[in-house]
This record gives sequence, C-alpha cells and structure tokens, in this order.
Amino acid sequence: MLRTLATALRVACFTLLLTGVAYPLLVTGLAQLFFHGKANGSLVKDDRGQVVGSELIGQQFSHPAYFQPRPSAAGDTGYDATASGGSNYGSTSQKLRDRVISDLDRLQKENPEVAAQVPSELLTASASGLDPHLSPAGARWQAPRVAKARGVAPERVEAVVRTYIEGRDLGLLGEPRVNVLLLNLALDRQFGRP
Repeated sequence: MLRTLATALRVACFTLLLTGVAYPLLVTGLAQLFFHGKANGSLVKDDRGQVVGSELIGQQFSHPAYFQPRPSAAGDTGYDATASGGSNYGSTSQKLRDRVISDLDRLQKENPEVAAQVPSELLTASASGLDPHLSPAGARWQAPRVAKARGVAPERVEAVVRTYIEGRDLGLLGEPRVNVLLLNLALDRQFGRP
C-alpha cells in the first residue's frame, strides 16, 4: 500500500509541475514572444504615450465631441471591468424599460440634428457590459453631434468613421464594427482635443 501511495504522489507531483507550472510558463512565454501587445491586455496609448484604455474593454465617453459606446450594466455605474456582466433584466422588466426610455430620451436630446431612429445598440447593453465596439450605423448616427461639438463638417467626421471600420474576422466571422476608443483617439489626433 505504501508503494502505491508513493507512486500516486509522484504522479500527482509530476502532473502538478507539468500542468500547473511548466505548461503555463510555456504558454505565457510564447504569448509574450509572438503576441506581446495582446498578451498584455491590448493597451491603447494616447499621443503622449500614456495608457488610456484597452481595445478590448469599453469605457464611458460623455462629452458631446466623442462617440458614445453601448450602455453598460457592468458594476454599479457601468463600464466596471472588474464586474463584467449584463443586467439580466428580461424583456418584461420595468427597470429595463425605464432605463431604455431614459436613454432614448437622452440620446434624442443630445442628437437633435438626427431625424433617423436611434439604433437599438445604443439602447441595449451587451452581455458583458464592456463591448468596445459599435456598428458603423451606430457610429454614423452620432456623427452630426460629434461634428457640431468639434466645429467641423459632418462629412469629415464620417470619413474618420469609415477609416476605422473593422471588417469581419477572417472575412466571414462577426459583423463590421468600429472600436469607440480608437475612433475617439483618432478624432483627437485629427481635430484636436475638445
């Protein structure tokens, strides 16, 4: 019996070292070597070299000169990367209806120049609450407000939006999208900070 126990302990220790130490170190090393930026969080820096966010995590922009992301239910005030998750409100939830009506009213007041219907993605949160992307239509809908706040022609802002449209992954997965953080940084580079 002691012999069986000793063999079991050796196998357990070997397996622990292999799968708990060696494999994670190998994968981390390869990720750092071949995908350094992604392995470190896809951090985004501004023109001064300061980290302003991650390409993978949405954040709040409330100034009218910036594009706004989808609503967030992550954390108490939204956009909390440590509390990723949806609100889990169902379609019959009064709280969800009240929030959507409030957001619709706010968006219509902030964007009076736009006669088109508010895109649904600007009223609904993603499952994680931290989606960093909008559809091109969601970004274009906000372009008149952003252009007015920056004092430039809407066509110039729409040209920046077109430049930052990301296509489908591998040409067929997902939908075209625009990263809100990267788009807002591009606006600052092209037109200056508001």
